[in-house]
Amino acid sequence: MPAENANSTTSHLSVAMTTGDEQFQTTVEGTLAPKSTSDAEFYFKCAGVLTGVVGTAANGLILYAMVASQQHKKQILIFNQNVFDLCSSLLLAITYSLRLCNIYLTGSLGYWLCCCCCYFLG
Repeated sequence: MPAENANSTTSHLSVAMTTGDEQFQTTVEGTLAPKSTSDAEFYFKCAGVLTGVVGTAANGLILYAMVASQQHKKQILIFNQNVFDLCSSLLLAITYSLRLCNIYLTGSLGYWLCCCCCYFLG
């Protein structure tokens, strides 16, 4: 086997070497690539947003059907449980979407965000 064929096949392979930086790994070519843990965190946050959105839509539909059919007066416990589930799904979607945005809670943006949250949550 010629030497140039062996070099061309091995030059496309990358070997992960750990560096002092926790978020990136260095390949043989010297470029920085994100670690798989940060990729897993990103997909987990996306799954949290998706779960919150689907849960909010489903519980909203159930609550609408209960109010439209006048069952919310007869099934008070089920209605209240769906209201709490709707609120928790909505807060799940909001929380994970804010985590995806990487908003730092320092400075004026963090101050006003905390003030709004304290005002609305009581």
